[in-house]
Amino acid sequence: MANDPIHQFQIQKFFSLGEVGGVEFAMTNSALFMIVIVLTISAFLILSTSGRGLVPTRWQSMAELMYELVASTLRNTAGTEGMKFFPFVFSLFAFVLFANLIGLMPYFFTVTSHLVVTGALALAVITVVIVYGFIRNGFSFLKLFVPSGLPPALAPFIALIEVLSFLSRPVSLSLRLFGNMLAGHIVLKVFAGFVVSLSAAGALGWFGALFPFALTVALTALEFLVAVLQAYVFTILTCVYLNDAIHPSH
Repeated sequence: MANDPIHQFQIQKFFSLGEVGGVEFAMTNSALFMIVIVLTISAFLILSTSGRGLVPTRWQSMAELMYELVASTLRNTAGTEGMKFFPFVFSLFAFVLFANLIGLMPYFFTVTSHLVVTGALALAVITVVIVYGFIRNGFSFLKLFVPSGLPPALAPFIALIEVLSFLSRPVSLSLRLFGNMLAGHIVLKVFAGFVVSLSAAGALGWFGALFPFALTVALTALEFLVAVLQAYVFTILTCVYLNDAIHPSH
């Protein structure tokens, strides 16, 4: 069980919080780590920005870098009006980033390796896009599905394709993050299992374990890069979708 690459993704219930309408609410390892992620983000931002010195500390520089990265991405993608969504987009970026990084620590749980979590984040994004799109533009938001200058005969077919493309956004947004984190952690676990198994075979096994150990170190570094990139990809796609709500006309 220790070398089982799938065991790390199992949801474990610690205790039940009761039932509401026949649905049980329980404290699980997934819920616990989501609380840990939120508390870690809060502590990091509070501690890193509490001093606000003219010469920023290392932690303050990291917080400012995160701020500028999200702000510039949002401005460049959705324009100045898109900055009203900065708290929402920054919260998404911070949550996904810290969830991915915390999940890389040994014996920790990766909440973004579960489709229910990434799916909930993606649905939150699409819900904001649809609600704000109709609030700001009314039924003109539907222009998103009918490009301007389109021949009337092609309009129904293009509109259907655009609607299907729009509906696929939360699916692709959630699957991309989920798939990358799941696959990466499985590969890491497999090679780490090779190291443990070969090391138990004596001196010859220790020599044979050098190659999978080197791969494990390299894959860990790669997973660190993937963790950061996936948080950024999730953020920039969110900004692109928000731009559609602000400027639905093609």
